[in-house]
Amino acid sequence: MAALCISFLFQLFFCLVFSLPTGRNSICGYKSCPATNPSMLNVHLVPHTHDDVGWLKTVDQYFYGDRNNIQHAGVQYILDSVIDQLQKDPARRFIYVETAFFYRWWKQQSQSTQRIVTQLVNEGRLEFINGGWCMSDEATTHYSAVIDQMTLGLRFLNDTFGECGRPRVAWHIDPFGHAREHASIFAQMGYDGFFFGRLDYQDKARRMKTKEMEMLWRASESLTPPVADLFTGVLPNGYNPPEGFCWDQSCDDAPIRDDPDLEDYNVDEIVQLFVNTSYKQAAFYKTNHIIMTMGSDFQYENANLWYKNMDKLIKYVNALQAKGSKVNVLYSTPSCYLQELNLANFTWPLKTDDFFPYADAAHDFWTGYFTSRPALKLYERLSNSRLQTCNQLEVLGGPKSTSGPFGEGDSDTMKRAMGVAQHHDAVSGTEKQHVAYDYARRLATGWAHCEILVRNSLAVLSGSEAPRVFCENLNISVCPLTESSHKFSMNVYNPLGRTVSWPVRLPVNGSAYNVTDSTGKTVESQVVPLSKSTKEVRRNRGYAKGELVFQVEAPPLGYSTYIISMHKDEPQASSAKPTATRSIQNKFLKVTFDDTTGLLSSLTNLETNQTIRLTQNFYWYNASVGNTESPQTSGAYIFRPNSSDPLVINKTAEIQIVTLSNTVQEVTQWFSPWVSQVVRLYEGRKELELEWTVGPVPVADGLGKEVITRLETDIKSSDYFYTDSNGREVLERRKDYRPTWDLKQTEPVAGNYYPINSRAYIKDDKHQLTVVTDRSQGASSLYNGSLEIMLHRRLLHDDFRGVGEPLSEPGEFSDGLVVRGHLLLTLTPPDTAADVHRPLAQGMVLQPLLSFQDGTPSANTKLQFSGLQADLPPAVHLLTLSQWDKDLVLVRLEHQYEAKESKTYSQPVTVNLQKLFSTLKVLGASEMSLGANQWKEDMNRLQWNPEKTSKPLPLSAKDPSPGEVTLNPMEIRTFLLRVQQL
Repeated sequence: MAALCISFLFQLFFCLVFSLPTGRNSICGYKSCPATNPSMLNVHLVPHTHDDVGWLKTVDQYFYGDRNNIQHAGVQYILDSVIDQLQKDPARRFIYVETAFFYRWWKQQSQSTQRIVTQLVNEGRLEFINGGWCMSDEATTHYSAVIDQMTLGLRFLNDTFGECGRPRVAWHIDPFGHAREHASIFAQMGYDGFFFGRLDYQDKARRMKTKEMEMLWRASESLTPPVADLFTGVLPNGYNPPEGFCWDQSCDDAPIRDDPDLEDYNVDEIVQLFVNTSYKQAAFYKTNHIIMTMGSDFQYENANLWYKNMDKLIKYVNALQAKGSKVNVLYSTPSCYLQELNLANFTWPLKTDDFFPYADAAHDFWTGYFTSRPALKLYERLSNSRLQTCNQLEVLGGPKSTSGPFGEGDSDTMKRAMGVAQHHDAVSGTEKQHVAYDYARRLATGWAHCEILVRNSLAVLSGSEAPRVFCENLNISVCPLTESSHKFSMNVYNPLGRTVSWPVRLPVNGSAYNVTDSTGKTVESQVVPLSKSTKEVRRNRGYAKGELVFQVEAPPLGYSTYIISMHKDEPQASSAKPTATRSIQNKFLKVTFDDTTGLLSSLTNLETNQTIRLTQNFYWYNASVGNTESPQTSGAYIFRPNSSDPLVINKTAEIQIVTLSNTVQEVTQWFSPWVSQVVRLYEGRKELELEWTVGPVPVADGLGKEVITRLETDIKSSDYFYTDSNGREVLERRKDYRPTWDLKQTEPVAGNYYPINSRAYIKDDKHQLTVVTDRSQGASSLYNGSLEIMLHRRLLHDDFRGVGEPLSEPGEFSDGLVVRGHLLLTLTPPDTAADVHRPLAQGMVLQPLLSFQDGTPSANTKLQFSGLQADLPPAVHLLTLSQWDKDLVLVRLEHQYEAKESKTYSQPVTVNLQKLFSTLKVLGASEMSLGANQWKEDMNRLQWNPEKTSKPLPLSAKDPSPGEVTLNPMEIRTFLLRVQQL
C-alpha cells in the first residue's frame, strides 16, 4: 500500500514508507457480501451481541462471567461459542464491536484458534463493526478522548488483521442520544455509514411515517462536504430481534419445530409471522432492503441456539419463493446492508442538527445522566489531560521515559483505562456504584504507570533525578510536601501548543513566601486563608492554614520551574475581611454584589465597557417518585422533577471571607451547610471564576435532589441558547423546539436540557455570556436571559432503566458525596466571544501538570524547556503527540475555530511540520485518516445523494508547499512522522 509522502525542501529528508498489513487471498469487506435479489424484499439478518464494557458488573466480571447473580453474562464464552459455530457453515455471519473485550480474548487464544479467526475475518464471516475500544457515550465524552479510544481499538484491529480488520460502519446501538460531533469524527475516520438504536419517540414516529429512518447526516457547518457527511440509519427494533424471533438461551421465544411427525410443528406459523413482520418493517424504509438485529445484551453464549434456528428460518422463508413469495432472507452484516442502500442510488433527507435530548415516552427524558456521578466525570476529564501529558513526555523524553531512573513506566495502561472510561455506561454515570469504583480504580492505576514515565522524562529533560511528587488533593488544599517544606521547587508542565499563564494555589503553613521563576525573577504571591468549606471537606487529611497564590507561566509543550521558599513563618495580619463588599475587580472585569442578599448583582467588562445584570443562586429540583398515572421517577438516566419550579437553597448568601490582594480578589459565599462558593478574579485574567462546593446533599427528608446553579441576566436571549457538541462545534438550541419535527413538549424542564462538555452561552446583539465548565454537565435556558447548569444529583429511587439501584453516591465517609468544581464566566461582544472561550476551554481540558521536589534544584538542572520551536498560531491546537513505534510519532493538528465565528481566527492557517519541534528532526511524514488506520490518499468512502440544501458550502484552502500543512476551520489533520531525536 502506497504512502502519502511530503517531501521537504531539502533532500535531507526521506519519505516514510510504512505498509499496513493485509490479509492474503482475502475477500473481506464489501467483496464478501452475499448476493441479494433485486426483485424481492431482502431481509438482512445481522447476528450480533451487545457487550457493555462495564455496567451492572465490572469489565473483568463481564469478561469472565463472574457474579452472575447480578446478571448472567460472560463475554469469553460468547466469543468461544460464536467462533465454533461460524466454522460450521460459510454462509453464517457475525459482527463484533467492543475491541476492549476482543483484545483480552485474543491474547488468551492458541495459535491455531488465532489462525481460524483470522481466516474468518479475511473471508468476511466475522466482521468488526465500530472498532473502538468501547462503544462510547455521546453526551458526556470529550472529542479528544473519543478519538483516542477509537484509535486504540482501530490500531489493534489493524495490527492484528490488516485491511480486513478495518470497520466500514459505525455502530452505536445503545447510547442515549447522538451527538453531531461523533458523526463528524466517524466520517473523518473513513466510515461509510452509522447505525444507532435509540431516538426520541416523537422523532421516530414522524420518521416512520415519512420513511426518513435513513438519512445523510451533515455533521459540520465548517468542513466542506462530504468530509463530515455520514449516512445514518435508525434501526427498527433498537438493537433487539423482532418480537417472536429471539433464540438466545436468555429468551422465551419458541424454537422452530420442523419435524412434521412431532407435536407442535410450527414452521408455517413462524414463517408467516416473519413474512408479516418483514413487510410491516419495510413500510417504514425506502428501499427493498431491511435490516434485522438478531441478538442483544450479552447474547450468544450458546450460539448454536441462534444459528440453528436462523438456518431454519432462512431455509423455510426462502423456500416460499417457489410459491411466489417475494421475501428473501440472508445472513448479512451492517456493511453489506449499507452497500445495498448505496447501490440503490436514492436521494436521502439531510440532517444537520443532533439527536438530543432523547425521550422514550412522554415523561421519560434521558437528560439526568448528563450530570450523574459528577466526581467521576471530573476524574475522567482530568485523566484525559494527564494522558495527553504522558503521551507527550514519552515522545519528548525519548526511550528513557519508559525505562529510566524511576523504573518502568508506560502510557498504554492509561490509554486502555481511558478507553474503557468512554463507554456509554461509564463516564455517563449510569453504572452500579461498585462499577463506578472500578472505573476510577482503573484510571488511578493508569496514572500510576504514567507517573513513572513522567518522572523519568522530566529527569531526562531537566537533568535532575531528585525525587518528584505529585499532589493529588490540591483541590481540597492537601499536599504534604508544600505544607511541611520551607523550600521546594515546582515544575509546571504545559501540554498546550501555546504559552499559558495559570493561577496556582498551594496549601502552606507559612504567612509569606518568596517565589522566583526559572530566570530568577520574583513572582508576586499572596497567602490567603482557607475557606470554611475546604476545611470541612478535607477532614483532617491536611493541616495547611492557608493557600499560597501566584501566577505561573509555562512555554508550549514544555515546563517552567518555580522555586518557593518560606519568607517568614510568624503570623501576619490577615488580608481577609469578614464583612461584605460591594465589588471586586481587576483590570479586565468588575463584579458587584448585592449588599442585602450577598449575591452577585452585575458583571462588567472594563475593556469593552459592557455591563450586564447578573445574579446567581443555587436551587434543587425535587426528584419525582412517580405516581399511578405516570410511574416514572428520576434516576441515573432519567431527569424528572415533580415541579417546573426548583426550590431555592437560600435567598441570601453569607459573605464569610473577602480577600483583596494584587494576586487575587475573592469572596466566599455560604448558602447552607452543604452549598458554598468562592467568587474569584485573578490578576491579569479575563474570566470570572466560580468555585462551587455541593454536598453531602441531605436526603433525611425523604426527597431526592437535583442541584443546579442558575445565572440570570438582562441579556435578551429570546429563548435561544447554545451548547457545544463533545467540546468542539456549537449548536443553537431553542426552548420547546426541535429543528426536525413539531415538538409536543411534555416535560418543560427535562425536555429542555442538553449536554454540555466544555461550554454553553446565551447572547443578544450586544452581549454574550459564556460559561466554560470543567466536566460534562446538563444545562438549559428556561427563561429569557437565564442559563442553568445541573451540578449534582442524589436520588432515592431507581428509574427502571436497568441499573437497578438509586443514584445515591455514599462519598468517602458514607454520608453522601461532596463535589467541588469550577465555572469560568466571560462577558464579551458576540463577534469576539470565540476568541476568548475557545482557548479558555482548551486550557480547562488540558491543564498544566504540577510536580514538586523538596529543596533547591542543583546548579546543572535545566529550569525551563519547550518541545516546540515556537508557539503554534492561536487558531491551531496540538491535539495529539504520541509515540507510535520506535522512530514513529503520531501527530494531530487541529484548527480550533469554526467557520465565521471569529473575524480574526476563522481563517485557514499554515504550519510547517519541519519547523515544529525543538528536539525532534522530522525525516518524513505520511498523512492518515483521523483514526490513523488508513493512509489519507487511500480513503475512498461511499458517496451519497443528499436532498438539495440552500446553505452555501464552505471552501477549503490547500497546502501551499511540501512540508507545510494548511488547516481550515474545524479541520483535524493526522500524520505519522518519522523522527530523530536531536
